[in-house]
Amino acid sequence: MLVSLLLVVLPEADPDRLLPVVTFHLGAIVTFGLGVALDLARFTDGPWFVGMGGSWFWQRFGAMASIVALTTGVVALVTLASSAALGYQPSLQFLQLLSALDIAWATAGLILGVRLMAGDRWALLAGFILAVICIWSIWRYLDVVGFGADGGWSVSSPDLWRYVLPFDMAAAVMAIGALLIGLRSAQPTEQRSPQS
Repeated sequence: MLVSLLLVVLPEADPDRLLPVVTFHLGAIVTFGLGVALDLARFTDGPWFVGMGGSWFWQRFGAMASIVALTTGVVALVTLASSAALGYQPSLQFLQLLSALDIAWATAGLILGVRLMAGDRWALLAGFILAVICIWSIWRYLDVVGFGADGGWSVSSPDLWRYVLPFDMAAAVMAIGALLIGLRSAQPTEQRSPQS
């Protein structure tokens, strides 16, 4: 939030140079989100929701979903504050928020799932690669469609379906798949009770 306050003193981005500013800004927010997700991931190692019923799998899934939601919420606050501080038009602020939220929850889910299977390094690498692909898809859309005359979001449904939404759907499948596979691989096997 302190960074957002400092951004207020910067001049508004020139409409002709808006694409690199928006792309760098989104990249910085997503990088922050990756750090938050990986830092909070350690809190999923312990038991959550014990005594509330449900199997080990669903208790652990609830813990991970909570971390994904927390990461996404933090990213939302930072995106709102920094987009306003940079002087984006409201429609562009909305696009930046949607993009950041979509990337944040998908990368957080992927990080948590891969972390269960392969550890922190691979989790961070997987999250980083997914983030780069998703940021590229937004950059490509904005590069093709451009911005409105006022510097706002120029909506083009066919181009959203061509450049953005397929990557969003693939990211969602990867995140949910990694969480489910990671939880299954980490689930403790039930021991038979010793016979007398």
